Amino acid sequence: MKSHAIMMDRAGPPEVLTWRSVELPPLRPDEVRLRTLAAAVNHSDLEIRAGTWPLLPESPFPYVPGLEAVGEIVGIGSDVSGLVVGQRAWTMMQGLGGVRAERPGGYAEHVTVAASALAPLPDELDPVEFAAVGLAGVTAYQGLAQIGPLDQRRLVVTGAGGGVGSAAVALAKMQGAWVLAVASRPEQQAYLAELGADEVVVARAAEPLRAALPERSVDAVFDTVAGPLFPVLVKALRHSGRLSVVGAMAGNDAVFDVWDLLLGITLTGYSTEDLDGAALREATRVLVDGLRARRLRVPARTLVPIREASRAHAMLERHEVSGRIVLVPEAG
Repeated sequence: MKSHAIMMDRAGPPEVLTWRSVELPPLRPDEVRLRTLAAAVNHSDLEIRAGTWPLLPESPFPYVPGLEAVGEIVGIGSDVSGLVVGQRAWTMMQGLGGVRAERPGGYAEHVTVAASALAPLPDELDPVEFAAVGLAGVTAYQGLAQIGPLDQRRLVVTGAGGGVGSAAVALAKMQGAWVLAVASRPEQQAYLAELGADEVVVARAAEPLRAALPERSVDAVFDTVAGPLFPVLVKALRHSGRLSVVGAMAGNDAVFDVWDLLLGITLTGYSTEDLDGAALREATRVLVDGLRARRLRVPARTLVPIREASRAHAMLERHEVSGRIVLVPEAG
């Protein structure tokens, strides 16, 4: 079966991403094939493409990027039950693209995965809207789960203007938290206010954040930034507060005062590399319920044809968009 996918033969600038014809192999008994309806672009995709995050397979090229895909089932292996052709479903991580690169990624017209790596989606859900939540929403959900109950708790979300951070703001508000969103650019303030943030602070360095965030003033922190903001965030935690790290956009070298740990503070984190199908389906139910009830806002999204993935990467690197870029089969 003929199809098309974005491929790269080496790491490098966005131009290494090229649109090519591919031959799809027959389905294995435990596999399902999706026709891609929407595939979000993640920061991880840019790091892998640039070579900052090396691919683990010994001979990874040609490589199809993309950590997630929302699609319609067009093929089902002989051993698969509980799924039907024409049904909507999505998949993410679990060796799809990514540094593990066990399978071709989501930047493709068709995506083939093990049935166990899928989560069904309701037909009435807009695939582009769900893709805009997608992996970022799952990361936010699982990262917030490391903190525990959020109702009436004061929470700081760093990197709040990004995909994961904005999803964390929306999910935390859905769970009853008071949220202080830390943005990196002033133009993100209105967007974060629309997502429900109770307060927005623009801070890329420690001092502006310290001025806005007194010591022992919050119950929890959801951190996507780390780097120089980390010690300020730890100092802001009250007794028995919890800080959950899901990323380190400002650098993974972070320091803090070890005496703070005597206050019962917990430093923890979450990585989607640990995700399995069961966890994906659990998080998906939460995201779908939130979208249906309109308690979870869909982040801003920019649509780009899959074949123009190189343009999408360049746009993200130039910080030309807020929210998420979603690749679609045709320009939307």
